[in-house]
Amino acid sequence: MHSNHLLLEEPIRMASILEPSKPNFFPAMTKIVGTLGPKSRSVEAISACLKAGMSVARFDFSWGDSEYHQETLENLKASIKATKKLCAVMLDTVGAELQVVNKRETTISLTEDAIVTLTPHQGQEASNEVLPINFGGLAKAVKKGDTIFVGQYLFTGSETTSVWLEVDQVNGDDVICVVKNSATLAGSMFTLHASQVHIDMPTLTDKDKEVISTWGVQNKIDFISLSYTRHAEDVREAREFLSKLGDLSQTQIFAKIENVEGLTHFDEILKEADGIILSRGNLGIDLPPEKVFLFQKAAVHKCNMAGKPAVVTRVVDSMTDNLRPTRAEATDVANAVLDGTDAILLGAETLRGLYPVETISTVGKICAEAGKVFNQDLYFKKTVKFVGEPMTHLEAIASSAVRAAIKVKASVIICFTSSGRAARLIAKYRPTMPVLSVVIPRLKTNQLKWSFTGAFEARQSLIVRGLFPMLADPRHPAESNNATNESVLKVALDHGKASGVIKSHDRVVVCQKVGDASVVKIIELED
Repeated sequence: MHSNHLLLEEPIRMASILEPSKPNFFPAMTKIVGTLGPKSRSVEAISACLKAGMSVARFDFSWGDSEYHQETLENLKASIKATKKLCAVMLDTVGAELQVVNKRETTISLTEDAIVTLTPHQGQEASNEVLPINFGGLAKAVKKGDTIFVGQYLFTGSETTSVWLEVDQVNGDDVICVVKNSATLAGSMFTLHASQVHIDMPTLTDKDKEVISTWGVQNKIDFISLSYTRHAEDVREAREFLSKLGDLSQTQIFAKIENVEGLTHFDEILKEADGIILSRGNLGIDLPPEKVFLFQKAAVHKCNMAGKPAVVTRVVDSMTDNLRPTRAEATDVANAVLDGTDAILLGAETLRGLYPVETISTVGKICAEAGKVFNQDLYFKKTVKFVGEPMTHLEAIASSAVRAAIKVKASVIICFTSSGRAARLIAKYRPTMPVLSVVIPRLKTNQLKWSFTGAFEARQSLIVRGLFPMLADPRHPAESNNATNESVLKVALDHGKASGVIKSHDRVVVCQKVGDASVVKIIELED
């Protein structure tokens, strides 16, 4: 019954598994990224999503214009104000995405063994014989026998709404394919994926740059999901582009690994990126089915050891149209948590799904249950061994804080930080209790005006497993020269009590700087 990442106390009563879970202020340590779209963009819907457990809102620019997404974002701001729940913003770039253009939104029925032509001539109407695409170089990239996959928005994997094509021959710029399964394609745009084929398109397209430098700058976005990241250079180029856009120099870049090319260069990409999104939809097509689980476990482990967030996609596809996930999907979510995933990203399920709120709630409950049996002791030992000796000063403090919190059975770890780095390092060791990250704003100037940092750092921890931010009053320094200056600690403790995380007689571990020294202290609360 035991596995490396699963901790079950023996003897376990099966009846105890059926006991209802106690509600908690933090639905789960694992975070949920929700994609906002037609079914989840009203103030009412977004407020419900936030209450259900969404902590990062993703805006997918593969469809919809800046005005549409701006309306949604304004609704998100109103929802945050109404619910008093923080939420970060993620901009998902289009990148080197191949698309079938269906201007008239004609429903296209493709029959097994029929012939269909992919053409770069976008003036042609989409039909069951011709599919116009947005890329002129496909004919040069593919050869006879290659596999091409076409699906609506995101790949469903369903035999009736997505189609497999096999390249039969190349005729000039056109690619002539044999249809391998009967399917019906509906909507204005379908994504096209050529399996294990290099597509000579830039990772950050001109359209992406325009959106980032206008919509992104205007809204000071927290994360960029860099679609189709294939090399470390892709991340470096994106970072250089952001560095010239004022506040966006603080925006974190999450490399989205979508194909074998990105997988091959995974280690170099991880060094450059702030986090990784494992796009299992596309990868599930590029990889043999029997290899998918192995890639996920290896990639998440590498992210964990590097202390960088790992985000997993495509977990509960069936909830796009159904109130309950399949058994396999429910198990898949739990396994992602046990593997060490920081966040679950919901795409079609919240974008155009019928049950966005229920999906977030269900995934949150599964994450919470899986978190209870996560083998933290083994994980901690592995991480310490991987980091090795001598540890850096910060790493030693972070691991000591987690070890102390577990030994004294603390209800929460409170960490004072200005950059967010110390809190992220504590979270890297996956403590069993929440880490309350108290972000102390710092005053900065661009020689024209003064402003406070801190909001970026607070929101960016909303994608890190077990990390819950709180923006402190800027009058309280993160470093205290006077160990008795406890006013900011009192605010943090009061916040914890109000949240129901801290109760009378609980023990709390506090990590902060006092003068030049970093201090880990244990507090026992009175009535």
